Amino acid sequence: MKKTNAITKNSELTSVLNSHFQKKINLARVKLISHFVIALCRVQTVTFEKLSNAFDTKADPGSSLRRIQRFIAGYSLDPDLIARLIFNLLPVQEKLILSIDRTNWKFGQTNINIFMLGIVYKGVAFPLLFTMLDKRGNSNSRERIDLINRFIRLFGKEVIESVVADREFVGEKWLGFLNQNKIRYYIRIRNNFKVFLPHKNKEIKASHLFNRFKTNEFVHYTKIVRVNGQLCYLSGCKLANRQAGQDFLIIVSFNKPEKAQQDYKQRWQIEMCFKAMKSSGFDIERTHLQDVQRIEKLILLVMIAFVWCYKVGIHLHLIKPIIIKKHGRKAKSIFKYGLSFLANVLLNSENQKDIDVFCFLSCT
Repeated sequence: MKKTNAITKNSELTSVLNSHFQKKINLARVKLISHFVIALCRVQTVTFEKLSNAFDTKADPGSSLRRIQRFIAGYSLDPDLIARLIFNLLPVQEKLILSIDRTNWKFGQTNINIFMLGIVYKGVAFPLLFTMLDKRGNSNSRERIDLINRFIRLFGKEVIESVVADREFVGEKWLGFLNQNKIRYYIRIRNNFKVFLPHKNKEIKASHLFNRFKTNEFVHYTKIVRVNGQLCYLSGCKLANRQAGQDFLIIVSFNKPEKAQQDYKQRWQIEMCFKAMKSSGFDIERTHLQDVQRIEKLILLVMIAFVWCYKVGIHLHLIKPIIIKKHGRKAKSIFKYGLSFLANVLLNSENQKDIDVFCFLSCT
């Protein structure tokens, strides 16, 4: 196929992104976003100085650096626009499993705490919506409800198959919201979590319901119970955990407890997303930004680059599957497969071969 030079690459990405944004972002800003995303895939770090050196432009790096700084400091980037872009690029858009989780780190005295919702798909979660928490710890029920309501406002409740989450995401108002809106969920609870058994009129530790079964024997408790005052089902099993002693996997659900294990297994995919955005991909923890709004804009740009790499990786994996090692895991992740290929193409047009990398960010 026809090889493209550096400036043409930026023009192609600008054209693709401009069609998504439908003139809701002016062309100069779209060009800057294109430069940023391409540079991010090249240098694989959010350090502004390194990004500015990788811009496809005749301007000197100092000028590019000031453009980045002005954009991050002064431009109001609508997160809903980025969410719609990513949703339009999803390989599937129905029966979606939504995984919610947090990632956090500290820079100086600043706690950076990101509460994110991702769409799980083949080993990773596509990052879609997030909230910057102005605190160190977990989200509260109001923040979780707001995030799900935002998803429903943008994409509708009917596309949700279930919501999956780990042990820190349990609360009376939160579970009540999911129950009242008939949103299926599979959320793990702690071993010592107290549950009320209406049919026996007593409260017990959740682990007692599964203690008599064999290790790794996953079962569904047949009676409805109350968890934090909400009527739910419980499923679970006893785990073999040499370090923690006796451990349990106990999942609370709104309905269809028979799907609890299958859907909950998808939860970890959002952790793969965090890993890709951080140490295994774009090193987002290296940012020196401390202002929450500026960090939010940076994350939105990283999300675009992430989805591009992952979609390229999916395509490459279909053409030439990733090698499975003796321990049964892939030699590299699908995301890393796509990122490495994209970096090679964006650094040298001769590596483009017969794959149009820009089509993976296009909906046409």
